[in-house]
Amino acid sequence: MKKLFGMTLGGLQRKAISLVLIVLVIAVGFLAAISGYQTYKLSRIVSRTRDEQQEAISQASGSTVRQVLESSLIQTTTLEADAEDRDIAEIVTEIRILQSMAQDMFGHSESFANVEQHLPDASLDGTPSAMVLFEEGVDYTQSSLLNTASNLTVPMMVMMRNSDKIDSIYIGLADGTDLCVDDESANKLDENGDPIPFPVRERPWYTGAVETGDVYFTGVIPDAFSDAVSVTCSAPIVTNGELIGVVGIDILLDRMDDFLNSVSSEGGSVFIINDQHQVLLSSDETGVFAVSTNNTLADLDDLGNLGNADMISFMDQALEETTDLNVIMLGGREYYMAGSPMPTVGWAVIAVVDKELTEQPTAALLAEYDAINAAASEEFRQSTRISNITSVVGIVAVFLLGAWIALMMTKRMVRPIEEMTADIMASETGGHIFEMKDSYRTDDEIEVLAESFEDLSKKTRKYIKDITEITREKERVSTELTMATRIQSSMLPHIYPAFPDRSEFDVYASMDPAKEVGGDFYDFFLIDDDHLCLVMADVSGKGIPAALFMMISKTILKNCAMMWTSPGEILEMTNDALCMDNQVDMFVTVWLGILEISTGKVTAANAGHEFPVIRHPDGGFELMKDKHGLVLGAMRGMRYTEYDFTLEKGAKLFLYTDGVPEATDAEGKRFGTDRMLAALNAHTDDDPMQTLKNVRAAVDGFVMEAEQFDDLTMLCLEYKGKEEQEDDH
Repeated sequence: MKKLFGMTLGGLQRKAISLVLIVLVIAVGFLAAISGYQTYKLSRIVSRTRDEQQEAISQASGSTVRQVLESSLIQTTTLEADAEDRDIAEIVTEIRILQSMAQDMFGHSESFANVEQHLPDASLDGTPSAMVLFEEGVDYTQSSLLNTASNLTVPMMVMMRNSDKIDSIYIGLADGTDLCVDDESANKLDENGDPIPFPVRERPWYTGAVETGDVYFTGVIPDAFSDAVSVTCSAPIVTNGELIGVVGIDILLDRMDDFLNSVSSEGGSVFIINDQHQVLLSSDETGVFAVSTNNTLADLDDLGNLGNADMISFMDQALEETTDLNVIMLGGREYYMAGSPMPTVGWAVIAVVDKELTEQPTAALLAEYDAINAAASEEFRQSTRISNITSVVGIVAVFLLGAWIALMMTKRMVRPIEEMTADIMASETGGHIFEMKDSYRTDDEIEVLAESFEDLSKKTRKYIKDITEITREKERVSTELTMATRIQSSMLPHIYPAFPDRSEFDVYASMDPAKEVGGDFYDFFLIDDDHLCLVMADVSGKGIPAALFMMISKTILKNCAMMWTSPGEILEMTNDALCMDNQVDMFVTVWLGILEISTGKVTAANAGHEFPVIRHPDGGFELMKDKHGLVLGAMRGMRYTEYDFTLEKGAKLFLYTDGVPEATDAEGKRFGTDRMLAALNAHTDDDPMQTLKNVRAAVDGFVMEAEQFDDLTMLCLEYKGKEEQEDDH
């Protein structure tokens, strides 16, 4: 028996040592196999997870970008088209009014006196003034047409001062003379101070209006006296079948450009086209979508890169309806595009974003992700090499120190790797983020690997969070609708008391749209000191289209009311104006009454609206079943029957739209006029404001949680009479 370091080598000791060595060899071999397998499996999982995360990031980023673009571009083009179309509609209304006034004046030219006429005066440059222009060889002093047209100088000056969209306004006459109102006098004189001849009848706005016989819009044309470009709206003056001339209004494009540039962004642009595919306005000054100053386009190839079949088809669709998000190839580049029509003038607004720019964030994100993965992989390989060296040292130590060290190393090396693998697989299947645990803090390559993977997971989570933040941009769209609601609300009387210096009457009104904006409207205003005009109206349809038609109807009706005092005539003029170019076939029901404040007499007319409700003193509210005429905007030339009634002191008048009686509960039952009258008669002595609150409370109590499907609009007037006014003083 030999002894070594106090141990007897032989017998049981040798067998024990041999057994321990065999166990250690087997254990070390088994441990090495398990460690290698787990490391291999972990590497495969990391690689697969990396590929899946890259694909998920790419898909999520691409999908999010497209969703944001689809929502923002379509909303942008729709809102911008509506806003621009509303501005154009105002110009059309102005040109119609000027055309009507001119035709009426020339039809009764003998009734108008001669008005003094002036040539351009350089000293008035910068100040709006009226001046006479004429073609070469024409003696303007002998023009009888110009003498008659000069009577329109004051209305033309008023139109120009009241609109920031009008650059100049003029009447070109068939004898070669022209009455012009603008603020640029000096450029119409030559170096000798003499008027520069102006070829009136050769200008595009004149020839276009004569050829079409109706309201006409030119393309982008240069001004006759300056370098400025503009779009001109014109209409012919025809009296007794004879062409007298053409009225025109210039719209400077740089004023509308401000709005286009305000909604454009880096990599995107917005432009407006006409029905000839001409680019009229654009936020892109020199690129593919720059403005074309040709008045007419003989060939679509004149549009350069815009002249391909896909782009032409897209522009034709945008001129007819709001498009979906399209991808169009132009000049070897792909662009996201969305368009929306401007029906009043037959133009369209198109928003464009370069597709390559939308893909750059995703490419940058993937590149950074790859760099992080490469660094993590290199760190993993370094950790693996260190682990191999540590394993060799461990094996020698295990052989020297015994079985208990082998067991400790097994526990130390194998268990953290198994837990890490399980956590990674759980994060892969359950979507959880890998996080560091105390069991991974082994002070070796396992801890380094766990820290690297945790860092990678946190950065991946941050990138996904950043992508998610992009979707919040959608909330910006809601602010556009909020702004539309504020604009509509500001157009209606909303400051109470409305007439604090008039105690003969008290009036209050409210409008609650079913959507963000609605089609109902009310109005009340003094025509003169003794006449108060009351209006209650309901436009067909809902939402933004109804709101736009409501704004046009309200403006026209009020303008007509300030010119005529008869309710029937007011409705007739408004109806004729709305029927002009009513391509969307929308209409509006209107009840209009004019109160003679001194007597309490009300003269009214009804264009298909709900019956008014009247409460006489010491009595209850009851319906007044008046005679209905046809709704406004349906057919030109309609006449409306007037009727009158008298409000005694203490009497009340209640007006409303069909949203009140037609309010429905969850079971589909209607509120009805009976419940409305009951709500009114429950508190007959309340003031107008409280009266409307009573009716609204009754409606809310009836419909409960049911959705509001129609606008709720009401107006209440209490007539107090002159004696109460004197008593108050």
